[in-house]
Amino acid sequence: MDQIDWALLILRLGTGLVILAHGVNHARGRQRTTAWFGSIGFQKPELQWLASTVSELAVGVALVIGLLTAPAAAGLVAVMAVAFWSVHRKNGFFIFRPGEGWEYVATLAMNGIVLAVAGPGTASLDHVIGLDSTMSGGVGALLIAAALVAAAVQLAIFFRPPAAESTKLSG
Repeated sequence: MDQIDWALLILRLGTGLVILAHGVNHARGRQRTTAWFGSIGFQKPELQWLASTVSELAVGVALVIGLLTAPAAAGLVAVMAVAFWSVHRKNGFFIFRPGEGWEYVATLAMNGIVLAVAGPGTASLDHVIGLDSTMSGGVGALLIAAALVAAAVQLAIFFRPPAAESTKLSG
C-alpha cells in the first residue's frame, strides 16, 4: 500500500463509521426520527425514516469494507444533499449556529465525491474483486450526478417545508 491507499483507507473508514453511527442513531430512535421528519416538512415521514436509516447503514458498511464504494459514496452525497436542502442551508455555514449550519453535510458530501472519483484504494473488497478501477473516475462522477438527481426527485416528491419556512425562503 502506498500513501494514497492509506489516505483512502482512512477517509473510507472515518466517513463510513460516521455515517454508520448516524444510521444506528436513526434506527434506535425510530419514533423520534419519524416525528422529526414530519416536523420539518417531509410527507410520509415513516418512509423517510426507513429510507434514511437503510441508506446510512448500507453506505456506512459499504464504505468501511470498501465494497461498491463508488455507489455507496454517491449514496452518501445524495443523503447529504437532502439534509443540506431540507435542514441546514438556511442556518449558515457553521455547525454550531442555531439549527446547525451546513459545514458537516458539505464535508461528508465532499468525502463522498472524493471516494467515488478516486476509488477505494487497494485495502478494499472492491480491489480484491476487481471493481476498484471499474467504478471510479468518470463512472464515479456519473454516479454522483445520478445521486444528486435522485436527491432532487426525493425532495420534489416528499419535501413540503412548513408555511413559515416557505414564506421566509420566498420573501
